[in-house]
Amino acid sequence: MSSNDSYYIPSKAVWPVVVVAGTTFMLAGLANLINGLGGGKLLLYPGILLLVVGLTAWFRDQSVESETGRFNHQVGNSYRLGMVWFIFSEVMFFAAFFGTLFYTRYLAVPWLAGDGAGPGLFSYEYLWGAVESAKDYTAAWPSNGPGRVGGEFEKMAALGLPLVNTFILLSSGFTINKAHHALLADHRKPLKLWMAATIVLGISFLVLQGIEYHHAYTEMGLTLGAGIYGSTFFLLTGFHGLHVTLGTFMLCMILLRIYRGHFSPENHFAFEGVAWYWHFVDVVWLLLFVLVYWM
Repeated sequence: MSSNDSYYIPSKAVWPVVVVAGTTFMLAGLANLINGLGGGKLLLYPGILLLVVGLTAWFRDQSVESETGRFNHQVGNSYRLGMVWFIFSEVMFFAAFFGTLFYTRYLAVPWLAGDGAGPGLFSYEYLWGAVESAKDYTAAWPSNGPGRVGGEFEKMAALGLPLVNTFILLSSGFTINKAHHALLADHRKPLKLWMAATIVLGISFLVLQGIEYHHAYTEMGLTLGAGIYGSTFFLLTGFHGLHVTLGTFMLCMILLRIYRGHFSPENHFAFEGVAWYWHFVDVVWLLLFVLVYWM
């Protein structure tokens, strides 16, 4: 048990190692599949399994430690600071991709077309010189470059599924807030209903994004290999989808704990941490919708 003058030190756990191994295998398998290399599925599926098992067991151990009163106020503050720094690292992660989009769209593409002076003029002359095929290249977005990498494609429109998904995620932010208010008021039935609604909305978002990806690949010519537009589009939306998947998984774990009678108005940081993460996912999607789909 924790007290005000002691600090709980958890026992050594293998689950963080399992999670790292699962993530590594999953990403390596996904990279192999995308690039048409062998062994992709042999790495991807075991990686997903390891990740799910590792996270489930890790969350289980943490819930036991919390519900048995092993944490004091100091440990709670450490959890909050840890979650803040984790979300900050995620902000920097997406900032790198948004920075890539900005640099490509407003600097690199105009330079390749010979617009501007200084570095832009130098880039154009150095790369193309008197090459006739480069003279018809204009600084337009979306672009797959002067080489027309990946062939012809259509830009993903903001209206349609992306707009529907925007309403879905905004609605999920509302439902998780309602669940939080129900928890603070110790109203267990509305808490369960609002949490279940949030999970359904998260799954709906992922299903619609899968439909959008299928449409892009099969009917629009928009693939990961469709030049710089295709790569930035799928990297930004794909990593966001991966975060929604992880967030939905964590929401399911929280709902399971709620059904087991966990959390109280005074002690529910695990719920708060997941809610913070989910709101972060909402904000990232709003930026994606404006900067990737709309503009």
